[in-house]
Amino acid sequence: MRPPVVILCGGRGARLRERTREIPKPLVEIGGMPIVWHVIQLYAVQGFHRFLLATCYRGNAIERFVDAQSWSDGVAVQCIDTGVETNTGGRLKLLEPHLPDGDICVTYADGLADIDLGALLAFHDRHGALATMTVVRPRLQFGVTELVDGDVVAGFREKPRSERWINGGFFCFDSRALAYLEPDSVLERAPLERLAAERELRAFRHEGFWDCMDTYKDAVVLNDLWAAGEAPWCLW
Repeated sequence: MRPPVVILCGGRGARLRERTREIPKPLVEIGGMPIVWHVIQLYAVQGFHRFLLATCYRGNAIERFVDAQSWSDGVAVQCIDTGVETNTGGRLKLLEPHLPDGDICVTYADGLADIDLGALLAFHDRHGALATMTVVRPRLQFGVTELVDGDVVAGFREKPRSERWINGGFFCFDSRALAYLEPDSVLERAPLERLAAERELRAFRHEGFWDCMDTYKDAVVLNDLWAAGEAPWCLW
C-alpha cells in the first residue's frame, strides 16, 4: 500500500497576487482545475489514495472545493487547518497525530512534474536513511552567453538547464524524521539541514519535466502547456 501524502497548502501566494487576491494559491487554475487537483491526480494515478491537505490562508475555500469534488474510487482527501502563521515544518508537525508509523510522502501544492513516484519510493526504501528529497535542475529564466578567451562571445544558449540541483518538492520521510520538527520549524531550513548533517537525507534526481507555479508568468506557462495538449505532468 502506498503511504499517505501530505500537501502543504498554506502559502499566501504573494508573488502571484494577480490570482490570489480572492482565492488561495492552491486553487489557482490550470486548464480549468485548481493546481492542487493536478497534484492530487499526479499521485492518485500512481496508486496513492490518502491525502492530507495542510491549509491555512483561505483554507475554507480549499475545503469547499475538496468536499464538492468527485474523487477517483478509493481516494480520500482531508483538509486540516494548521494556522495562518505556521511555517512549513510546523504544518507537517501538526499533522503528526494523523500520520501512521512508516513512510510519508510530502509535497507542495504548486509544483508539477512527470516524476515516477514509484521509483522515488523504491529509492527511499533502498537507501535506508530517514528522508529523501527530490532534486531537479530547472531551466534558467534567461538565455546565456557563451564566452571564450576572456571576452569573446562564442554563441548563445536559450534558457539552458541549471548546472546546480535544487529542491524539487517531492519528499519521502520515515515517520521518525518528524522528531526533527518543531512547531515553529521551516522544513527547508533547520530540519533538512540537521538531517543532512547527520547523513539522513538523500537526493532523488529527477531529470524530466518540473515546474513550480511561483509567479503569474509560471501560471501562464502551465496553462499554455495544458491548452496545447503538451502537459507532461498529466499522467492520467
